[in-house]
Amino acid sequence: MIKSIISVSILLFFYSLTNAQHSHTDNHIGLHHWEIPSKDPDRIILTFNGDPATSRAVTWRTNTTITKAIAEIAVATVNSKFVENAISYDAFTEEFDLGLYKSNNSLKVHYHSVTFEGLDPNTQYVYRVGDGYDHWSEWIEFTTAKVGYHPTQFVYFGDAQNDILNHWSRVIRKAYQTAPNASFVIHAGDLINTAHRDIEWAEWFKAGGFIHSQWTAIPAVGNHEFSSLQKDAPRRLSIQWRPQFTLPVEEKLSEELYETVYTVKYQDVEIIVLNSTDNLEEQTKYLEDTLSKSTAKWKIITCHHSIFSPAKGRNFQFARDNWKPLLDRYNVDLVLNGHDHTYARGHVPVRDADASIMGGLGTVYVTSVSGPKQYELDDENLKEYELQGYQRDNQGVNTQFYQVISIENDSLTYIAYTTLGKEYDRAIIKKDHSNGKKVLIE
Repeated sequence: MIKSIISVSILLFFYSLTNAQHSHTDNHIGLHHWEIPSKDPDRIILTFNGDPATSRAVTWRTNTTITKAIAEIAVATVNSKFVENAISYDAFTEEFDLGLYKSNNSLKVHYHSVTFEGLDPNTQYVYRVGDGYDHWSEWIEFTTAKVGYHPTQFVYFGDAQNDILNHWSRVIRKAYQTAPNASFVIHAGDLINTAHRDIEWAEWFKAGGFIHSQWTAIPAVGNHEFSSLQKDAPRRLSIQWRPQFTLPVEEKLSEELYETVYTVKYQDVEIIVLNSTDNLEEQTKYLEDTLSKSTAKWKIITCHHSIFSPAKGRNFQFARDNWKPLLDRYNVDLVLNGHDHTYARGHVPVRDADASIMGGLGTVYVTSVSGPKQYELDDENLKEYELQGYQRDNQGVNTQFYQVISIENDSLTYIAYTTLGKEYDRAIIKKDHSNGKKVLIE
């Protein structure tokens, strides 16, 4: 009798275990192996959250069996002895349900995040993330910013958006070959095509691979980062956005703008990230307040929609009416946009009270695309902008680009490369920092 009870108990145990495993596997049906979360960290990405000279944030993903995660960091050395001095940080962990969006598998995962603080400026660090026992990432390197104004270099991408793994992967990898020591990378919106669709985010992370965990990202939201979760529901920010990126929170703004509107000051270069899809009026006040207080030597704006759109049927009139006057007034140097799936670079010259050109340089505007989706230029649009004072400098179609921007002393050098790694466009902004006057050298 006792043996029979034990036998039944064992059968029930294995039956329940098999069912649980089968149920768990059901959630993985149709997924590639690199989409399936495990105990090992995946989708590791660095972002700014705090002073770039003394802090850095890292975010990663696991399955739900990892309930307590940690990150370790140490000053890099010429050998592996740095591990003896590694400092451990407990991660903030949040559960995330992919099944909130009907096209995703009904699958829960854990996102983990840590902000490293109290770091030394201009120091090469190594970090890793994991469970503290058997499931770790590799050790990954980054260097903190210097204090004050020093040379720096960064990369900028327009929309990746479509067929990301097939066709954007070679762009980001070629950019890494061109500028491996870039301090950060700007993604100017439409990182993916369908806001909540997890396969697209999986492709974006796989396309960049370790580059995402080594280059510090400054992502901006595009219109494709917004969609409704279900029919007739209002559109909302991608459900993955906040769990997977640890970004600055501007508490003076409304909550819906958190982690989509923020400012990064890197070695006297100020980058203001705007959300050109939502709450534009509120951001106008934020933009003016931020620019009016800025003492940075270089001021850069990035948002998704093109202020001077070179594509047919596009018109960001609000930005030209409300944001451009602020860019003129506060002598913004460079605006980096996406959205239009083509390439255009132009500038606005400095004018006096009667609108006569005074010969100086105002703001340089760039629209670019890094993914395979391409539009044609609208020459009529550009001619209309020229009547409004815009001057076009270069343009291109049916080409995937990445841009490398280098800043040193009184010069900002902008270079656009094709995905073959060939230089396509170059411009240098020379600036007298004592009075803010600039000239454009092409």
